[in-house]
Amino acid sequence: MEIITGVERRRRWRDEDKLRIVAEAEAPGAVFALVARRHDISRGQLWKWRGQVRRGELAPAPMAPEFIPVRVMTSAALSMPRASGKSASVNDAGTDPAPRPQLARSVAGRIEIVLPDGTCVRFDDGVGVAALRRVMAAVRR
Repeated sequence: MEIITGVERRRRWRDEDKLRIVAEAEAPGAVFALVARRHDISRGQLWKWRGQVRRGELAPAPMAPEFIPVRVMTSAALSMPRASGKSASVNDAGTDPAPRPQLARSVAGRIEIVLPDGTCVRFDDGVGVAALRRVMAAVRR
């Protein structure tokens, strides 16, 4: 039981806390009323936050952009073997990859991302942003 002495004031909830509590209430097997009680809020307040999330009014803050070091390489350097001894044209299975359908495309539009663990992702300027995000999310796991 909580005893409030003095003037009762409204609590201010950070968006991150609201989203965390709503996610807890949405989890499989969660009991809505128990989640509200555990965080000492009314079911109506939790229901309001849940509606705001579903309408897109309550969303996580956008991530701030991060800067990473970039090294520009010549096209000749891209075809040279890497320090690990693997050629840039050899895939993870150790065999030559299937021939690319667009062999006429220049190397000038190629982007190569080498992560600290040695993972290398290469793509050309024709890749879509959504596809690149999915690949990078999978690589980071």
